[in-house]
Order: sequence, then C-alpha cells, then structure tokens
Amino acid sequence: MHPKNTLCLWYDGGALEAAQFYARTFADSEVRAVHRAPADYPAGKEGDVLTVEFTVLGIPCLGLNGGPAFPQTEAFSFQVATDDQDETDRLWNAIVGNGGQESACGWCKDRWGVSWQITPRVLTQAIADPDRAAARRAFEAMMQMTKIDVAAIEAAWRG
Repeated sequence: MHPKNTLCLWYDGGALEAAQFYARTFADSEVRAVHRAPADYPAGKEGDVLTVEFTVLGIPCLGLNGGPAFPQTEAFSFQVATDDQDETDRLWNAIVGNGGQESACGWCKDRWGVSWQITPRVLTQAIADPDRAAARRAFEAMMQMTKIDVAAIEAAWRG
C-alpha cells in the first residue's frame, strides 16, 4: 500500500546510493522499490534509475533523480533523536565519514547534500528545562559544538 504522505528528496543522480546508505545506517529503514525511467528525460536516459521508494527511521521517502537544478539545502533536515553518546557518534561518523561534512550544533550533511541533525535526547531535555538558567547553560554549550558531546551538555545543564 502506498502511503498517503511521502517526503520527496531531489538528487542529482544519487537517489539509489543514498537510499541504500540510509537503509544500512538507520534503524527501521529500507529500500522498498526502484523505478527506472520508461523514456529519456532531461536528467537521464531510458532505463536510468528515476525514483527510489525508501524509508528512513520509518518515514516514507521518494528519492527523485531530477538532476542538478535543485540542490539540497539546510532548509530541510532529518532530526534524529539519539539515546546516548555511542549512538550519536555512530550516526555522526557514518554520515560524515561517508563523504559528508560537519556543521554546527549537531548538524551535518551527507555526501548527497541532505542535512541531518543528530540530536541526543538529553540535549532536547536540557534546553527545554523550566529552570531557564540551566537551559541557557546547556544551550550555550551546544552552540560551541559541532557533534554534540553528551557529557559536556549534562555538565553544563547541571552547572
């Protein structure tokens, strides 16, 4: 059954490779179907991979090999809640180590330009703390980081 709502991600020819990487890297992720172009189109030829149906952490997605006209931007990102430093490190290192790049405050970008927020749950809890001074300390600590350091966030949160 086709889901009622699906995220469509535009790729410059790398939709299948990206979907396979996501399926290997994230739990509850898989490549569901690969569709090839029935005829030539502006970004490819008949028989090329046109679209890929996949899920990322249970979210239905469609990768469209639409060519270079619309590159990915940080205006869209997947936010992945992690349970601890090990999970944070594993996902961050998988994305960055596979041709991606680091950014600030837990953000990174994969080799296809898709942005990811690798966000430990403790960070979300800390910056939502009703004790605004504690929340501010955790937030200010986060603002100095690329990959989130769980121990440093917890220490800042505690004061």
